[in-house]
Amino acid sequence: MAMSMRRALLPLHRMRFRNVKNAEASLEVRYPLPFVVPVRTKKRYFIPPAVGIKGKAAVSADQEAKARAAGVVLRQEYMERAINIACTAGVFDPYIPPEGDARLSSLSKEGLKQRTEQIKQGAASQLAIRKIKEHDAEFTTKAFPVKAQEIFVDAHNALTQFNKEKLHSLVTERCYPEMVRGNRYKTLRWHFVESLEPPKVVHARCPDMVSKGNLYGQVTVRMHSRQTLAVYDRFGRLMMGSEEEPRDVLEYLVLERHLVNPYGMWRLHGKIVPAWAPVKEPIVKTVMIPGPELKPGEEFEELNYEVPKPKAVQWHK
Repeated sequence: MAMSMRRALLPLHRMRFRNVKNAEASLEVRYPLPFVVPVRTKKRYFIPPAVGIKGKAAVSADQEAKARAAGVVLRQEYMERAINIACTAGVFDPYIPPEGDARLSSLSKEGLKQRTEQIKQGAASQLAIRKIKEHDAEFTTKAFPVKAQEIFVDAHNALTQFNKEKLHSLVTERCYPEMVRGNRYKTLRWHFVESLEPPKVVHARCPDMVSKGNLYGQVTVRMHSRQTLAVYDRFGRLMMGSEEEPRDVLEYLVLERHLVNPYGMWRLHGKIVPAWAPVKEPIVKTVMIPGPELKPGEEFEELNYEVPKPKAVQWHK
């Protein structure tokens, strides 16, 4: 009876021993060896000058082989630049304003010479105007200058109010950074007083970009007006200009439109500054004048300190 019970419990004992052995094996922790995966970065590796191009290629090939062996796929880096086809990158064949414009009368000798040169240069502008009219049926040389002046006024009002959304709809992507550059922490006060002469179209070009047939219309408008401009710094001090003193301004505005795009609009693209234009007035910068050193518990008003006047600075010779 005892032997029969022993024979019956022996298989159960062996099964229990195997389970315990398997559990001990499963609890045994084995730490894996360190595995290094090469990662491509922008760091450039130093190559001795004696190695040359072949050595550089061998080093890069060795790195790629190690990366492939580790199962890492290295993507090739491309230097890509964004291209904007909504506008061109500049002014094609810019208009050259005649010297002494808005000063010489058309009846003088020099005025007649300039008038004849403008007539000769107007042949290319007439061809460009014909192309523009093929894509824009509403374009006319009589009504367009008034529209261009409205765009100019609305764009500068949006600039003084820092309305970026409206400014983007009135100026091109090339003109926007030129208008907002340097205006941070400043206050602009600009006002359009009146127009001294009616604006007129003086130049027109119809270039293409990227591919033939991708046409852009560029029209130069001469605008002689009276404006006021005042620029204040971040402390509220006047840097240049005046809000009460209007000045006569002669400008040559370049407006552009993507003619192929049916939803394109005429926007301010740039401004032509003639070489004979007078130099702008220098900007008065705010300078900190060092004051007296105050002791603990001492106030500046009790000292009756007189602020020294700044020395005269010669801005231009």
